[in-house]
Amino acid sequence: MTARQIVLDLLIKTEEKGAYSTIVLDSALDKNALSPRDKAFASALFYGVLERKMTLDYIIRAYSKIEYDKIDISAVQLLRMGLYQLLYMESVPDNAAVNETVKLAQQKQKGFINALLRGFLRDGCKIDYGSLEGEARLSVEYSCPKWLVKMWLKRFGEKDTLEILKSSFGRPPLYVKVNTLKCTADELIAELKKDKITARRNKLLPDCVEIDKISGVEACRAYRNGLFHVQDISSQLCCKIVKPIFGETVLDMCAAPGGKSFSMAEAMGNKGEVHSFDLYDGKISMLRDGAKRLGINIITAEVNDASEFNENIPMADKVLCDVVCSGLGVIRRKPEIKYKQKAALAEIPPMQKKILQTASRYVKTGGMLIYSTCTLNYEENEAVVEEFLRDNKNFAPVVVPLDIQGVSAEFCRNFFPHVTGGDGFFVATMKKIG
Repeated sequence: MTARQIVLDLLIKTEEKGAYSTIVLDSALDKNALSPRDKAFASALFYGVLERKMTLDYIIRAYSKIEYDKIDISAVQLLRMGLYQLLYMESVPDNAAVNETVKLAQQKQKGFINALLRGFLRDGCKIDYGSLEGEARLSVEYSCPKWLVKMWLKRFGEKDTLEILKSSFGRPPLYVKVNTLKCTADELIAELKKDKITARRNKLLPDCVEIDKISGVEACRAYRNGLFHVQDISSQLCCKIVKPIFGETVLDMCAAPGGKSFSMAEAMGNKGEVHSFDLYDGKISMLRDGAKRLGINIITAEVNDASEFNENIPMADKVLCDVVCSGLGVIRRKPEIKYKQKAALAEIPPMQKKILQTASRYVKTGGMLIYSTCTLNYEENEAVVEEFLRDNKNFAPVVVPLDIQGVSAEFCRNFFPHVTGGDGFFVATMKKIG
């Protein structure tokens, strides 16, 4: 099976069944014997089509003589694939983009697909936005639903919204957290070099390393020897804000896959207690294995429902709630997220509020409660925190100093991809005062 055929099958599967892009792609690449070059091509084309779907559909509507809703799903996906190659893949010759796409079409579709792609090619592969302006233009140009563009414009303004939209394309950098119990950043970089993996220190965090090689990094010796764990820089920044110190008791209420628990335990010098919880036993097993690989022995990992109070959980100095969310900060990892219906987001804040309220019952007087998400949405972030503080007068907002350029010194902080280089993220810090 060719790379393009695999991509076509995956795009249809993702569209019809709502499957997660990362899961279906990884599974398909594992099953099919493609060369490294073809795997890279398939990944770029698959994610690229998902990222630019609205832009590509705008072109299809403009050039098709058939009403869009009456075009067969396989033909739509092929047109998206062909148009994406013409517009965004400079390494693919125009004729190859058209011919290879048409080859995959059913006999009855070939003429239609060929005519549309060549018509766009004759026009110089230029997108005519016509009279589109403002949020409507941004929606088409950056393939982002109008409601989401409008929400970000209202909350963050035009400059930051534009940067958020730009940063939603392409594969994110791979960041890893140095295991400071075993090595320094420079020592890790040297070890990675032995396995021909190029890495460099991050400019914002001294114990954060960016790796050029995206796949297979977990097979290297440095990983097996527990010298690092994979963790996005925004998540690492969150742990810096939690600021756990040795001897403390820390709770990580929604801990899987474990990156924050690991970073906090390392910051504590492996002295104290980190209690890590998740709803699923399989994830807890992976977390325990990760702690063992890293040489961390202060983590106790257990299955727990964060929304329900558990009298067996100890009172703690720091309680971190990295709650379930819409994921609007990780669109470049999972591009299909941005195409969710706005109504689906309304179901999330009630659960977030319940988890935060429950978690607050474990905080010692004088202790810290930290609320975080990987989304950029006021209703899931600031609104949840504001309601919690109105209902809980024994908690007060507190600013944890964090000397990071571009990151605000406020008790509610949004991390933007274009500022930190990592995922879109939100962190709020509160102190129990009585």
